[in-house]
Amino acid sequence: MYLGQIVEQAPTQALFEKPAHPYSAALLSTNPAIDPARRARRIVLQGEIPSVVNPPPGCRFHTRCPVAQPRCKTEAPALAEVGDGRLVRCHFPYALSLQR
Repeated sequence: MYLGQIVEQAPTQALFEKPAHPYSAALLSTNPAIDPARRARRIVLQGEIPSVVNPPPGCRFHTRCPVAQPRCKTEAPALAEVGDGRLVRCHFPYALSLQR
């Protein structure tokens, strides 16, 4: 959840193995791992968290999203199924997972 909206809903194991939303990927990148082979590249979000009372137009996460495109600033993404029972609110799901 980000600024009061669900951004990703998925089976637990699938979410931890391959997050689809950039915010989920950033959160999970902070999890410690003992095995160096399983350590994820840390995703550090830049900028300030927008106001919940006055969220930004378009995607609520676009002001901090490392993969945001111009479309994200104006068009709010719908919570859409991307397969395997996973719902994601993002125009570019898996974009950060592909960069790992």
